[in-house]
Amino acid sequence: MDDNATAGDGRHFEDYAPGLVVECGTVAIDEDAIVDFAEQFDPQEFHTDAKRAAAGPFGGLVASGWHTASLMARLLVTRYLSGVSSLGSPGIDELRWTAPVRPGDVLSVRATVLEARRSRSKPDRGLVNTLVEIRNQNADVVLTLKLMNLIRCRTHREEKI
Repeated sequence: MDDNATAGDGRHFEDYAPGLVVECGTVAIDEDAIVDFAEQFDPQEFHTDAKRAAAGPFGGLVASGWHTASLMARLLVTRYLSGVSSLGSPGIDELRWTAPVRPGDVLSVRATVLEARRSRSKPDRGLVNTLVEIRNQNADVVLTLKLMNLIRCRTHREEKI
């Protein structure tokens, strides 16, 4: 993992302004990791058997999309979200695996804040909608999704009725 990315530990809702772009670092993926993950969670031949995968739809071994998403989650949690303000996620939208991930790929994760709005019912937090993109070393996009996170506010304000 690339240690040059900035950790999100100090961020609160107020810091996730629309347009903020955070480069969350990189992670390399190798054949053993692809096979280990797939054997446990996604045992399709094109993830688990290099010889059979060579004759399959991708022309070789590829990582499970869920493996790619898990690698992304680790970088988002450690580099984008904050341990002091993250309150979880109500879900994701528009998850797309747009290109295969192969052994030897180096993946980079970018998070771009699309929208941030304070909760009306719980003014101590806000909802941040983020576009997440994963690219390989050739700058090919391999995964995109829109993530929603609940983030604690630094300042609490009561809404006047």
